[in-house]
Amino acid sequence: MACSGDSEAERRAALLREVTEEGGFAFAASAEKAAAGDLRAAEAAREMAWEQLHSGPWSEVGRAWRDAYALACLHVARLRRAADDRTAALRALDMGLIMGGNLLRADLEAALACIVAESSDEDGAEAAVEEAKRWREGLDRNRDIADALKILPTKSLSCKEIARRSCMSLEEFICDYFLRDTPVIISGCIDHWPAMTKWKDIQYLKKIAGDRTVPVEVGKSYVCSEWKQELITFSQFLERMWSTVCPSNVTYLAQHPLFEQIKELHEDIMVPDYCYAGGGELQSLNAWFGPHGTVTPLHYDPHHNILAQVLGRKYIRLYPGSVSEDLYPHTETMLSNTSQVDLHNIDAKEFPRVQNLDFMDCILEEGDLLYIPPKWWHYVRSLSISFSVSFWWRAAAITSDAS
Repeated sequence: MACSGDSEAERRAALLREVTEEGGFAFAASAEKAAAGDLRAAEAAREMAWEQLHSGPWSEVGRAWRDAYALACLHVARLRRAADDRTAALRALDMGLIMGGNLLRADLEAALACIVAESSDEDGAEAAVEEAKRWREGLDRNRDIADALKILPTKSLSCKEIARRSCMSLEEFICDYFLRDTPVIISGCIDHWPAMTKWKDIQYLKKIAGDRTVPVEVGKSYVCSEWKQELITFSQFLERMWSTVCPSNVTYLAQHPLFEQIKELHEDIMVPDYCYAGGGELQSLNAWFGPHGTVTPLHYDPHHNILAQVLGRKYIRLYPGSVSEDLYPHTETMLSNTSQVDLHNIDAKEFPRVQNLDFMDCILEEGDLLYIPPKWWHYVRSLSISFSVSFWWRAAAITSDAS
């Protein structure tokens, strides 16, 4: 234990020296006071580090300042917990995981585990029953195809359907789809996931993650001017599932590494074997969770992607990379993988080549996996409350050439 403590102290001392060398004298002084039990100094140190994180583009933020932010969050959480402010302690630790560096990640996770273990049982049985009813209703929306078509882009489900296979072997997947750069839906492969039953229970999700802070997107989609990002608790996010009347208020937990942040949810899923096709390795594992009506505009990603539909249903439309120019990508670098075309309201004069393009589409049901090859354009709209998991992987160079 002494060796471990010495090692931890040495890591933190080395970090403070590095931050000091980068001009963070005030941060180092506040962090030392925080370590001695000064909450105001801890909050000051966190604010100083936060300002450094926002001093320029994220890619240019130094590693030391990300680690410094995590250290300050640890101090704040320890002192808040000592003052019996569990909510503030949890928020500080989650912010450290979301925005901090990797140096103290294990310390953040260990502190979180201690606080989560102290959580009390939920009360309000009558409210829980009503909430569960609304949850089931939300998951069952738009099951009738006629209802779904009323809210989907024109020509939906009228072109080429994506092939559907049941539990095919890895070899079949590689030969018939992966190497041919062809999308496919695979059913019956994730029925054994604990998530397939556990996540249907909203009280389970609240118990596991309710007090945790998560980043969410608010607005119709990320290309809209009113779109913004917020940090709220998971319980607050679940409450917003029912607030979908106004598109500008739709809240979406999108492309977030939730399973790195909340390990208990990671235990409910598994990496599909198909993600090892091509001898590559997993690049990212992200959550996509929101109410009906969430939209991911037409875009492409650089990696192979298996999208697992755990809860609810989604409509997905795909265009091959060969028609990229006809989909009018944005010219600015940040959005160069996103089309300027709004499929719900296509401007035929501005984007004349889109109207007659062939596409593939489907309704992804609970338990389905969808393989989306690299550079394939995809548009996604949730038809109900929906919880999906994306597995991105990059194949080895030799296989990428073949595919």
